[in-house]
Amino acid sequence: MRIALPTDSPARTGSLLAIAICGLAIVGLLALLAVGRIKREAAILDVREQAMADADILADGLRAELQKFGLVPRVLAEDLQVEAVLRGSLADRRLLDRRLERIADQTGAAVLYVMDRDGRTLAASNWNRPTSFVGSNYAFRSYFREAIAEGEASQFALGTVSRAPGLYIAQRVSAGGSVLGVVVLKVEFDALEQGWRRSRVEAVVADDDGIVLIASDAAWRFQALRPIDPATRDAAADRRQYGVARFELFAPPRRSALLVDVPLGYPPELELERGSGEWRLHLVADTGPRVLAAVQTARLEVLLALAVLGLALWIGLQWHRRRESRTQALVAERTVALRDQLTQANRLATLGQVTAGVGHEIRQPLAATRVFAENGQRLLAAGNTQAASENFGRIAGLIGKVGEITDELLRFSRRDAREPREMPLAQAIDGALLLLRDRFATHEVELAMPEPALAETIVRAEPVRLEQVLVNLLQNALDAVSGPGRIALEIAVDERHCRLSVIDDGPGIDSLAAERLFQPFATSKPDGLGLGLVISLDIMRSLGGDLVAEPADRGARFTMIIPRA
Repeated sequence: MRIALPTDSPARTGSLLAIAICGLAIVGLLALLAVGRIKREAAILDVREQAMADADILADGLRAELQKFGLVPRVLAEDLQVEAVLRGSLADRRLLDRRLERIADQTGAAVLYVMDRDGRTLAASNWNRPTSFVGSNYAFRSYFREAIAEGEASQFALGTVSRAPGLYIAQRVSAGGSVLGVVVLKVEFDALEQGWRRSRVEAVVADDDGIVLIASDAAWRFQALRPIDPATRDAAADRRQYGVARFELFAPPRRSALLVDVPLGYPPELELERGSGEWRLHLVADTGPRVLAAVQTARLEVLLALAVLGLALWIGLQWHRRRESRTQALVAERTVALRDQLTQANRLATLGQVTAGVGHEIRQPLAATRVFAENGQRLLAAGNTQAASENFGRIAGLIGKVGEITDELLRFSRRDAREPREMPLAQAIDGALLLLRDRFATHEVELAMPEPALAETIVRAEPVRLEQVLVNLLQNALDAVSGPGRIALEIAVDERHCRLSVIDDGPGIDSLAAERLFQPFATSKPDGLGLGLVISLDIMRSLGGDLVAEPADRGARFTMIIPRA
């Protein structure tokens, strides 16, 4: 009987493993996304905080510079020598020129100059240079007009002569309630920008409109941090002040750049009240390296966690697999035992069916042996030793025949199944026919034998089990014929298999029974268990062959497919 082993356990284990791997992959992906996002945001926050701290330091330095330069015009606005020049009471203006030159050198100012109330420059620190402001009129500058009107002013613009950008800080000079003129200091930030570049600092300073005035990269100067509508600007004034009529939009040097800004508190409160706006320092911080390191760290952490989880999963699966292996081994052991028991039970049942015929076969030789023995005694008594010797020879032949039958019975009833070996197919045929010879004679069934040459085909099988299958098939054929009829044994041979068919001319097998032939407990016999064909199929497959029911013109045809040696 074929008993299905739990072969679905490996498939089930494989399915569990596949589900576990998919689940682990999904968890890993979600973890990578979540942890990566958290780490990325934390890294950006760290960069922002560090950039804010750095920006505060830069802003403090720039504020100090602006405050230092802002004091100079205020002090000079109250200077008596400046007042004397503006009133025209100083005979030698060169004294003020030289003094302004010294102050400019000491403070680091680009230029210091004094204008009268009409905007004409009377004294300047660059008096002895080709770019001297002395005699030039700057009344058109907004810082001049605003200083005259408000007392102080500032303006970032390009120099009309030098074309160098800088901050102009202006202070009104008044005396006795009248306006005398304006003192102006120009600050250029070339040294500051060079210091930023040497320190690899990327920063810009922009006014309230977002126009970049000071930059670590000169190419960024006079760009706009935010879009500016040209309709809201005076193109001619912008060209005069900044050298450009339209402002390009500032783009950070890298996509991963982060801008943090710090107010500088410049211009001072008075200017803010007039709405001129406030300068802000913007530090360009690159988040790329920190974010990349954070994401890589996150990936490493997630991978380590997945590795630990995967190891735990692998240990669990190995434990589950070993447990299933033990279960399968136990089930397989019990299945083999059950199969052997059923095979043996079927063999003994078959043996019981043929016992009556075998008994008849044995009784005849035994009865004849007794007669020959009695006659031999009388012949010896009569002195006829030659006739007695012939009787004894006949007795030996009959005893040999009985021994052949009993040996076949013993061999057929053995429980142990040996490994397949090479054997002629005729060996199984002769053994089966020896056990069933009396049944064939009783049923008056004609038996058609195969060709002797084909019967000598060498197959690889186990003699007892092969004989058991053939006895089962012949028994079924005899039951199907159940009277005068015909049973044929046919052999067909190909390169790999030998096909031994048992064909009867009985009523055949209906379609419903044909579908259930090899199912356990399916039988058409009133006293049958329905295990013979099932066990026979299992035996043939265990030998590497098969057992099939094939179409027949009349009756039934069962074919044993046996591997050739």
